[in-house]
Amino acid sequence: MSATRIDQAMTRITAAMARIDAARLDLKSSTENSEETNAPSDAPSHAGGSARVMALVNAHEKLREEVADTLGELDTLIEELEGE
Repeated sequence: MSATRIDQAMTRITAAMARIDAARLDLKSSTENSEETNAPSDAPSHAGGSARVMALVNAHEKLREEVADTLGELDTLIEELEGE
């Protein structure tokens, strides 16, 4: 893999991580805002929202782990290429 392709891959990964973090912050912000405005009669829909939030948090963590693994693989590849 050429240095240019590695740089492009790193740029895409960094951009993806920024989008993930922005979505997480937006989700956290909207969840906090909805908790402040929910009346007790909204409890059933809030419970469904909490399940959705947890599913998104789990998906986010899985993606972060995959990105971390990919970055580790890229680091290893770069080390191997530099050693040649």
